[in-house]
Amino acid sequence: MWFGNEATAMNDIDFRAGRLPGRAVLAVTGPEAAHFLHNLLTADIEHLSEGAATYAALLSPQGKILSDMLVLRRGDGFLLDCAAVQLPDLRKRLALYRLRAAVEITDRPDLVVGVSPHECPGGFPDPRTPSLGWRVIGGMPEAVAEGYDAVRIALGLADTEADLGSGEFFPHEANLDQLGGVSFRKGCYVGQEVVSRMEHRGTARSRILPVALSGKTPPTGTEILSDEKQIGTLLSGAGDHALALIRLDRLADAASPLMADGVALKVMKPQWARYDVPGV
Repeated sequence: MWFGNEATAMNDIDFRAGRLPGRAVLAVTGPEAAHFLHNLLTADIEHLSEGAATYAALLSPQGKILSDMLVLRRGDGFLLDCAAVQLPDLRKRLALYRLRAAVEITDRPDLVVGVSPHECPGGFPDPRTPSLGWRVIGGMPEAVAEGYDAVRIALGLADTEADLGSGEFFPHEANLDQLGGVSFRKGCYVGQEVVSRMEHRGTARSRILPVALSGKTPPTGTEILSDEKQIGTLLSGAGDHALALIRLDRLADAASPLMADGVALKVMKPQWARYDVPGV
């Protein structure tokens, strides 16, 4: 087993270590693996040290997230911690870009992804925020993690499958610029012109943010309204918290309480956010 069955209360949530069954691992190895990924993904890959990880994404030429992932440098290559449902498409897209590069792209079904609220042997701190604990890529642990999604949502972190999908969000909307998932100092990568333009012009009007609800979380996709004007859309939820895509400019102008299917809600600002959230 990677780690003990310890539990901790994060924001009054019981978070227990274990595997994440919705994640899978793709390996990119070979002498040109770092250069190959560095030229494709949004994050700085070439400067990752052994055992270090970063948040990153593969974008469409139009600058939208096709797949987001955690990239761990290990041995002669990298392990990509991605959504299991997106692994086949991610493998296919990487293969299309490989051309003559000296890299190998292989599934690693022998490896699974686990999380722990505490430091664990062979693991690494979640590169998005230390508040989410540690992550491990290795052999099969005994139990499925408990409380992880509730902690993730309370911290304001979107999930690939539950929130982002593929081809729907710009990196700024999903906060990759806030969570170390975008490098603005490196050279070109797929979709880089759109991302750079949004950064320098400050045109990211929408952001995924955590919200606190006064009642049971309405379904994903429920509109958030203020005086019949749409302010945002609910994403995944757990208990009385959820994530939502919020139009910050409309939030600033909202004169009435925010409602989603009859449930009142309040937008919160994550500790890691470096942008202003109106009214918070």
